[in-house]
Amino acid sequence: MSSATVTPHHRNSVVTWRSVVISRPAKLRREQFRLAIEQEQTALVPFEDIAVIVLNHREITLTHSVLSACGEYGISLFATGDTHHPSGVFIPFLPHSRATKWMRLQLALPRPIAKQTWAAIVRQKITNQSLCLQLLGREGEERMDAYLRRVRSGDPGNLEALAAAYYFPQLFGKGFYRDQPRFANAALDYGYAILRGTIARGLVAHGLLPALGIFHASEQNAFNLADDLIEPFRPVVDLFVAQYAYAQDGELRPPDKVALVGLLNVDVLMPRGKMSVLSAIEHSIESLARIYNGGSEALLELPTLIKLEQHRLEC
Repeated sequence: MSSATVTPHHRNSVVTWRSVVISRPAKLRREQFRLAIEQEQTALVPFEDIAVIVLNHREITLTHSVLSACGEYGISLFATGDTHHPSGVFIPFLPHSRATKWMRLQLALPRPIAKQTWAAIVRQKITNQSLCLQLLGREGEERMDAYLRRVRSGDPGNLEALAAAYYFPQLFGKGFYRDQPRFANAALDYGYAILRGTIARGLVAHGLLPALGIFHASEQNAFNLADDLIEPFRPVVDLFVAQYAYAQDGELRPPDKVALVGLLNVDVLMPRGKMSVLSAIEHSIESLARIYNGGSEALLELPTLIKLEQHRLEC
């Protein structure tokens, strides 16, 4: 059988999206409307069903027509480096007919609205971090709530960073810090990278320029806006890794990476109800676009963390 792992996602309540993770030598080519993955056997996956492709082996080749199809169908294509973590992402850029309009709206966003929007993002991130601790039976809820209450427009007190510095040792144990070379950090980095690229893909699909952030503003970062919007989604990865990493050691294995990509299909709670992370990203971006188009930060729709369960279609 082909060693490419195909994981289902849900584009909406009707159409299924999938992730394709390839961890062994393969040749990718386009066969009309399908991706052909040539290994011991050839697997065929319709392009219209794919959300994410992860290339996780040095001996993978692909044709130009595959790249073209990724742009045509709005597919995020991740390439991994020597550490097998995502080192690059190909995202479609040209299909949106009003990209220039949205760039002007992004540049014209009033500073007070930008600061209030960032504060809303920080509050939801801290809320989800607190929920993560609760779901795991960890201590720290009261202190996280204290950080939450102190967040102001623009987060001038940097409560986002203070909360994170307290949160991670509560999650993974005293002495834990994010730069340690350990399984949990490798898993967190991998999961965050998949989220980041998926958000960047969604921003571009809506005509937004990922480099123009609300809070993040590095001139060397092409994904500032994705780094803003990812914040309340990070605890989804945190919760999974905290539940999963206690029994793991060493480097990430292909099944670990497949599971992390599969987090795009777990449910979160949005203002309109439960939906997959992938769908929640789309709704968050749509709400952000309404803010750029003259709305207030009250329009922003962000996820609330709940128990990790795979999204299921209702028939």
